[in-house]
Amino acid sequence: MEMKIITFSFLICLFSKLQGHCKSDINLGFTLPLSAPIEYTPGFIGKAYIMETETSSRREPSFKAALTMESSEYKGRYLCSIQVFFGDVRVWSSGHYTKMYVSSKCIFELTEDGDMRLKRSNKRVGWRSGTSGQGIERLEIQSTGNLVLLDAMNMIKWQSFNFPTDVMLSGQRLDVATQLTSFPKDSTMFYSFEVLRDKIALFLNLDKLKYSYWEYKPIENKTVNFLRLGPNGLDIFDDNSHRIGRLEQPLTRFLAIGNITGNLGLYSYKPDKGKFEATFQALSNTCDLPVACKPYGICTSSKSCSCIKVMSNGDCNSNEEEWLSMKRLCDHEMVELEGVTTVLRNGTEARNVSKERCEELCKKDCECRGATYSVSEESCVMYGVVMGVKEIERESGLSYMVKIPKGVRLNDEKSNVRKWVVGLVGGIDALVILLLLSGFGFYYIRKRRKSLSQPQPQLQEEPIAE
Repeated sequence: MEMKIITFSFLICLFSKLQGHCKSDINLGFTLPLSAPIEYTPGFIGKAYIMETETSSRREPSFKAALTMESSEYKGRYLCSIQVFFGDVRVWSSGHYTKMYVSSKCIFELTEDGDMRLKRSNKRVGWRSGTSGQGIERLEIQSTGNLVLLDAMNMIKWQSFNFPTDVMLSGQRLDVATQLTSFPKDSTMFYSFEVLRDKIALFLNLDKLKYSYWEYKPIENKTVNFLRLGPNGLDIFDDNSHRIGRLEQPLTRFLAIGNITGNLGLYSYKPDKGKFEATFQALSNTCDLPVACKPYGICTSSKSCSCIKVMSNGDCNSNEEEWLSMKRLCDHEMVELEGVTTVLRNGTEARNVSKERCEELCKKDCECRGATYSVSEESCVMYGVVMGVKEIERESGLSYMVKIPKGVRLNDEKSNVRKWVVGLVGGIDALVILLLLSGFGFYYIRKRRKSLSQPQPQLQEEPIAE
């Protein structure tokens, strides 16, 4: 069924090419239906391309707008949306925030009164641009990838650039208080890239919790007004439209947040490889990512993951929802993990306090799951989630503490703490240590056997004086 849809999409473009080009706009009254397979098919993706930008160079792909249907987590239902593609990369979707589900057919239309809509087979509208009666004359995809509705004076009445998703295209602008968002599959948390007055930052969002894990501040603490992505990278401007900062990278075509890692990347097109590649990443170290390991995991210096076994079953491979559930931790104790910290920032902070006071503050707060203490700043930062934990130098002056079930430490001895809160060495580290110990053991046994095989000097007894 998918092959039929692709063939149909090709014929639409072929008909336009007979007139010299592939259309980059459509007029009022246009309708396009897209049908699902007769039987529900997991993994199904169907596309019907409606428009394509003209490109003067074959060294870079064009932008295409398409009506799409994709199988969803709900058996028997498909996600229906309008999407913009840059080559094979999806750079915008009408269903990024508002999901529209259909069972058999998805219908795209640009009505006679200028409203762009998605409808189900029963004619019920599931998504719309809301531009009825605004003098719309056509829908166009511009050379920047911006999907726009234009009136008779070529004035933009609606544009996809005003509804950012997880991608920012070259030529696009983000004002203060706007953001890009990325939603990991089968997870309650999400990532956001936000434009604030004093900085731009990446955030991890979980229910009501929100922590940054990467920040960039402009020079001389200038106030941020908006961002614009250009061919030389991401530019930051103040209230007077003066550039006050830049994440520089030549030939940048788009910026995106990874929905798995949460990393921010600037992407360029590689003609020799025929694909886009990240030529800049905000976080180059794996352990600086908030999800380098699962919740209650530690990213070690060897980039492997160790487990902090504080749950009743001590299983770091258990369901993510169990780890991230917001159960109140009231009757628990604190334990310090040496040589680790968290990449998360913006927790609840208390200043001019001792480490002991920091422990008490987290222990009394039923929403607190872990805390970081800085000796030099005498500050305590508390977190409602144990994530982004990584190994650091022990002499850093930072202490990281987590809550554990009350009573797991017998006689309050460190040996028992280590028994319940498993060490910081991951699988690879443990293997290296095991090999070293085995080598030393083999060397010692061989040396011992060699020494025993050699004749030993006889000791003479001294005469006893009478």
